[in-house]
Amino acid sequence: MRLHKYLALCGVASRRAAETLVAEGRVTVNGYAVSNVRRGVDPEADDIRVDGKRVEPEEKVYIVLNKPTGYLTTMSDPHDRRTVSELVAEIPQRVFPVGRLDMDTHGLLLMTNDGELTYHLTHPKFEISKTYHAVVEGIVSEEALDRLRSGVQLSDGVTSPAQVRLISRRGSESAIEIIIAEGKKRQVRRMCSAVGHEVVELKRVAMAGLALDDLPAGTWRYLSAEEISRLRQLSTDAEQ
Repeated sequence: MRLHKYLALCGVASRRAAETLVAEGRVTVNGYAVSNVRRGVDPEADDIRVDGKRVEPEEKVYIVLNKPTGYLTTMSDPHDRRTVSELVAEIPQRVFPVGRLDMDTHGLLLMTNDGELTYHLTHPKFEISKTYHAVVEGIVSEEALDRLRSGVQLSDGVTSPAQVRLISRRGSESAIEIIIAEGKKRQVRRMCSAVGHEVVELKRVAMAGLALDDLPAGTWRYLSAEEISRLRQLSTDAEQ
């Protein structure tokens, strides 16, 4: 098995994060620091360690968190700001976020120690859909909705076609639903700004077939066996 895949399997880090661990010299195999994250390892015979601690597979955990605004989507912060780790502190396993939500964005955040699944749900090539509800300034026209659907020019390129629908128009604001399969930084906010409507509130309500439903802000729940099965099937389909 490739080293980065094994580290992901053990819940140490995603495949991409494993590359950083190796580059920092924190991973050893049989007592020697490794330089190639893709080298083969035998979990039965090799002594694989990160920061001196032996790495072994652990029970996989999958949760959905309703992230409130004001929390960083990271497990620690050098500036002592609030992070989502505080909201899942009672979970015995070390889970990490699947993708990110901006500090001022709230809603569905999948967290797990399954690095392989994380890889398949976050790598751009797998095009996993994410659904957002945005409240924006102004009355959104059909022309603006069509531009969002077709793709808009951002500083890092044109966005891929999106599914967009108007939810409501209320006074001087509009509510829209946007479904995207990309993950550009602050993408939904930038898309809306590009068509002349600044985002007032942004919430992710669904991702990879998971729904937030009525889960209260700041709380989490374990995924059902059926939900986990669907995610694993989605991951398998993505590899094919």
